[in-house]
Amino acid sequence: MAKGIENHGLRSRTRYTFQREFRKNGAPSLSTYLKIYKVGDIVDIKANAAIHKGMPFKFYHGKTGVIYNVTKSSVGVLINKVVNGRYIQKKLSLRVEHVKHSKCRQEFLDRVKSNAAKKAEAKKTGVAVNLKRQPAQPRTAHVVAAVENVPQTLAPVAYETFI
Repeated sequence: MAKGIENHGLRSRTRYTFQREFRKNGAPSLSTYLKIYKVGDIVDIKANAAIHKGMPFKFYHGKTGVIYNVTKSSVGVLINKVVNGRYIQKKLSLRVEHVKHSKCRQEFLDRVKSNAAKKAEAKKTGVAVNLKRQPAQPRTAHVVAAVENVPQTLAPVAYETFI
């Protein structure tokens, strides 16, 4: 056996990666098990160190994937992994304790809803509306009133000795 290989196990260097939040130790709450996962849902992989079964390898902690299979107590997740400059699609089978619904699409869905409302309003009023997102524009010009803010000249204090 090569020197130094025996100290790099599956969970080596995960002291902080798999650490639970403050006062969130112990068994997961019931709501974790009651969440409904469907094929096509986008999920974030967040390993729960309290449950060893169905735990992902440390590389996948924090990755986002798509559910392709749902079983009684676990889900199959598709992950794209970069290997030597190409993407390999990996299939992981994880228990539901180690996944949570991703919020990465929520902003997009909210925008779609608000755009539909704006379109309906524009159709009613007959006014054209721009639904495209705009980058942050430069701030408008303004003049600072110098009524009370009179400039003051600062000078160094003369050197004094107290001996």
